[in-house]
Amino acid sequence: MLLERVRALAGHTVGDVARGLGLEAPLDLTRHKGWVGQLFERALGATAASRDEPDFVGLGIELKSLPVTLDGQPVESTFVCTIPLGDLETVPWERSRVRRKLARVLWLPFEGDRAIPVPVRRIGHGFVWSPSVDEERALHDDWEELGGIIGRGGIESLTAHLGQFLQVRPKAASSRVRRRAIDDEGLITETLPRGFYLRTRFTAALLRANLHLVR
Repeated sequence: MLLERVRALAGHTVGDVARGLGLEAPLDLTRHKGWVGQLFERALGATAASRDEPDFVGLGIELKSLPVTLDGQPVESTFVCTIPLGDLETVPWERSRVRRKLARVLWLPFEGDRAIPVPVRRIGHGFVWSPSVDEERALHDDWEELGGIIGRGGIESLTAHLGQFLQVRPKAASSRVRRRAIDDEGLITETLPRGFYLRTRFTAALLRANLHLVR
């Protein structure tokens, strides 16, 4: 049933989907970060809401909307999850939030060129993906490297350049938001919340293998 709903969206515009739900799509996403993803969740019947569970709880599937250019390139990195700064080192990869979020993903590409008004951006063909053995190994290695730096108190030394496929970036609605972390001297400090993101080179490879954009 979920895949039937996904297929039914292909070729339609974001505005079409919004009108079908009695909503009005914004012209751009400058002040509406995440709006398209929330629209897709509603259109497809996601059940997790804001709980720390897969968007489609019964199926164990996470929904990731993916803005792409007309030639199929992701326009931005993809948020995976926030980072629990206080206890990251105590959680093994097998029970990590990153692994759980990426265990089974429904990717739904849509036109993401910022010059195209949001209501007329077309939706592509979604696909369900789980990481291969090699993909999971690479993600695991990144997670261990980045998590190790955080665990050793190097949170402030992290940049978005570290990590092959995963990267760490600030994740907060305001620069005034702070979370507790450990600094390089082992003391409690306050820092910006951080999140794990998938690099565009990773999602671009997924699209090359699975892409069926509507033209």
